[in-house]
Amino acid sequence: MGRGASPFADCAHCAHAQAGPGLSDGAGNPNDFNAVPTGPTAEQQGGRGHKRKQTLLSLLDALAELSKDQELDGLIPNQQPSFEDDRDVPTVDEHLQKVGAEVFNKFQRRVMNLDKELRNFANAARQLGSSVGILSSSYHLRGRLAQILYLFRENAADLFPRKISHQSRESISTTNISHFRKGKRHRAPTHIHNPIVMEKLEPEDFPEQLQMFAQDVTTFLDCLNEFPEFTDEAVNSAILALEGDLKYWASCLKAYEGQFKYPAVQRYLHDLSSEMGEHIDSITSSLSVFIEIGVPTIRFAQKHASQNLLNLSTVATFFSAVTATTMQFSFDMTDSTLANAVNSFWFTSLVFSIGAAVNSLLGLTWKQAMYRSPGHRVPWWVLIWIKRSPLAFLVLSVACFSMGLVLFAYASNQHKVTCTLTTVFSACSIVGLTAVSAWFASERWAFSRHNGTKWLADVLSEAQVRVKSTRGVRWLIYEPRALMWTCSRWTRHHFRRLSDAVSELSARTISRLNTTDSDEKLAETERGVTPVSPLPACASPEPLSPVFRRGASDSGPLLPIAELRTNTAASVGGEDDGTASVMSDQIGPLPEAGRGRFANAVRAVIKMRAASTAFPVGGRNPRRQRTMSSDGNGQDLEPVGMLKNSRVATLMPKLKSLQPTQSFEAHVALVRHLQFSPNGKFLATSSWDRTSVIFKVGVSRPVRGVASVPMGIQETFTSHRILAHPQGFVGQVAWSPSGHLLLTKLGRGVKVWTEDGVCKRTIDRRRNVQSITWLPGGEAFLSVEGSDVAKLELSGSVLATYHFDRMVLHDVAVTQDGVRMVCVGTLTASADGFHPSKCRAEKQIIVYNMAKQEIENRVPVLHEVRDITLARNDQVALVSYENKAPPQLWKLDPVKDSVRLSLRHTYMPKVTVDFAGPSYFGGRNDQLVLCAGKAGDIHIWDRESGTLLHHIRAQTVGGDLTCIAWNHAWDTFMFATGSHDGGVRIWTTPSHITGSIESSVAPSRATVTPANTPRTISPTPFDPDYRTDSPTGQLGLDPSTPAPLTSTPTTLNVPETPAITLRPAVPPS
Repeated sequence: MGRGASPFADCAHCAHAQAGPGLSDGAGNPNDFNAVPTGPTAEQQGGRGHKRKQTLLSLLDALAELSKDQELDGLIPNQQPSFEDDRDVPTVDEHLQKVGAEVFNKFQRRVMNLDKELRNFANAARQLGSSVGILSSSYHLRGRLAQILYLFRENAADLFPRKISHQSRESISTTNISHFRKGKRHRAPTHIHNPIVMEKLEPEDFPEQLQMFAQDVTTFLDCLNEFPEFTDEAVNSAILALEGDLKYWASCLKAYEGQFKYPAVQRYLHDLSSEMGEHIDSITSSLSVFIEIGVPTIRFAQKHASQNLLNLSTVATFFSAVTATTMQFSFDMTDSTLANAVNSFWFTSLVFSIGAAVNSLLGLTWKQAMYRSPGHRVPWWVLIWIKRSPLAFLVLSVACFSMGLVLFAYASNQHKVTCTLTTVFSACSIVGLTAVSAWFASERWAFSRHNGTKWLADVLSEAQVRVKSTRGVRWLIYEPRALMWTCSRWTRHHFRRLSDAVSELSARTISRLNTTDSDEKLAETERGVTPVSPLPACASPEPLSPVFRRGASDSGPLLPIAELRTNTAASVGGEDDGTASVMSDQIGPLPEAGRGRFANAVRAVIKMRAASTAFPVGGRNPRRQRTMSSDGNGQDLEPVGMLKNSRVATLMPKLKSLQPTQSFEAHVALVRHLQFSPNGKFLATSSWDRTSVIFKVGVSRPVRGVASVPMGIQETFTSHRILAHPQGFVGQVAWSPSGHLLLTKLGRGVKVWTEDGVCKRTIDRRRNVQSITWLPGGEAFLSVEGSDVAKLELSGSVLATYHFDRMVLHDVAVTQDGVRMVCVGTLTASADGFHPSKCRAEKQIIVYNMAKQEIENRVPVLHEVRDITLARNDQVALVSYENKAPPQLWKLDPVKDSVRLSLRHTYMPKVTVDFAGPSYFGGRNDQLVLCAGKAGDIHIWDRESGTLLHHIRAQTVGGDLTCIAWNHAWDTFMFATGSHDGGVRIWTTPSHITGSIESSVAPSRATVTPANTPRTISPTPFDPDYRTDSPTGQLGLDPSTPAPLTSTPTTLNVPETPAITLRPAVPPS
């Protein structure tokens, strides 16, 4: 029976099954009250029995419809359900129902999209060869997706019964089949039918189904990679990531065997659907691209290979015909050895050519077959025969035919020239054919040996280097080369000497001739004869320098060198002043270009200097101001729905009257954590400025004369002690149950202080301390350090150590009896050693029995859990998460000698909020839950009903918040908030009665025990979630925000402590 089926419907079906045989068998059934032993004839009895049967079937159908209507009416009650008596079903409101249904519907759409892409891929892959494997794997993967979707639907129907209904396996399969039903004549093959959920699936099958899902996607990937023509890395990476996460989830879920009906595990499975949906989207998009690009590429490659085989078969067939025709000239020549050799070669050639043609057709048929086995599933000799034999046979056929042709030329007594030419050309063709065939075979060997990382030329080069590096071969290669180099150098040396000697001899001869000519010219000069001769063109190896002569008309200023050279060069051919200037045509423009570049550079420098003087660089950058988030309407929204509880209706006016009464700068860096003492007298803060400050809550005093704060009573906060920590940042403060001692947490240690600021002891742990918490008696405390929780005395000695395997703990909380502690942490690896590949790691909430030293219960969560707080009665725990995950309330239900966790509430804000720090219990008897947002929002919910009672917007608060704390010992509502700029703001409700500690209610057990206070881990100063800039100028930026006060802040000089500045805070508008 399906989980969602009605018991009335089951009874109706049973009655239907039992009534059928009874009605058809008349008196044979003793339970048939309509059967009468005596009466009408047999024909009348048959007709009357048939009518009774139809009437009974109609009544049964009506009863079934009525039961369905009653079931639907029961799913949607008219009033809010009471969760006080329901201990297992989570208290989810209509908003959570809607959100959860949307998450499942989105997951269902993703699965359907992947199923559609797999169906399209199967239709496209049917045109490929050897596609039976991928078709079968895609069909099995679609079937697994249907089973996974069925399990997640049943899980979501249990969690959100108002929005999602149970659906039987038969209806799922029938709907899918009827939608894609085809006629018998067009029936598709068995491997592409739509999947049907035939197995009887239960929630306990989740780990097994996820494991089989991982196997199915791996098989699909292997079948996809069997096509060597195309490989898509996107599909491979997406499927491998999904496979790793599926194995991780399956291994982690094995630890919750027998708990898959629990709401906590069901919610974790529901959250996993979002993670799995992202993987499915990635595979769907990658598969779509593969269908568009990969399948056509594979089809083209296979068609190309088939065409090659077809061409090879054609050539082999043609060559076999040529060989058979040629054999007609020699088949009857059997009288000599040479003739027999000719026939032998030609017959062999014919056999090889026929074999090449037949094998080519066989390979073509095998490649195009859809049901052929993939390459790695076929024996090697079959692959060689199908793929390599056609080409090898054709090559052998050509070689045998060529050799037989050569022998036939000699056997038929042809002319010597004919025999010689036939022999030479046949030998060349055979050698070339052999070389090319050897090259092809070598390339194939190189590819299989190096997997395509090296070409054959690279392999040959490496082989050549190795051969040359051998000693004997190296001598044979380099010694003759060195001898030849020595001989050539000797020859060049002696030839150079000979040429130098000839040159010297010719120079001496020319010099003597020139000396004789000079003597003759000198004699003629002495006689007064001046010969006129043109300038020799090549009288000297050096060029002649230009000669500039300045005449009488050149009395002006000297021109630049470039201008002078240009004019002179022009005057050589045009002016007749007798100036003898020799100027090359290439000398003029070169200096002009160089001068132009120099002038441009000078102009650029001048412009840069002018720009720098016109726009001087100086001053400071404008200070960045933070903006405050606001919804823009400026009005508080009322809670959704009608509040029938008078207690909640009474709380709302008090919470709406909350307003900031004091604001002071406690630190110079962000406030990391703060906490009120159990007696309410002190407030301790910690900051990244390496200090912790203790403020004293003084006696209330009347406040008058301030426009922003109404007349009434206000509690004063004065700086009591400043605790310096030079070792590092202070991440947490924790008051002892008595309120006389204070713990401050450092990165690798803990300090113990008195309320007067005296450091009693510094405990060095030499390990990263995540959080600290007091034991109820105050005699010791717990230190969370990685996978261990150390129980320490105030002296620093270790009393006990509790180890959690494969866990990194973040925070712990201890019950009032000191027997159990509730821990939150992150799972580092599954029981089988699997790690998440892409998804978020699993987080767990653990109930640990310290007396028995064993885990009593654990529940998985997916969000980044960081803090946990126990209520005063130890019945509920408040779990805080990082980022935008809302806080949750978990109930500790005693079961025999252990405790079991069950989810009670998820406190949803009106808008998406990035929460800051831990959530906190507040109000009398922990009736409130309050949490701060990083943008400055403050949300306050009712703990029992989960109703949002009050929402203080960021515009009212003014500043990014980091933490919040409630004063449990005060009779009026009071809490404090810390911000990024180091400021602390006190929020109280106005009262005309002096709020004193003596007049407050009698403290309960938890009132004097602050062990249930939220803690935080010590972040690094480079955490991007925290901003350390000053919020200067953020008041008065918005017109809707009241103007800041103009009164001068008051400075209180406290003895033995530095002065702090108190300023009235701006009340909410």
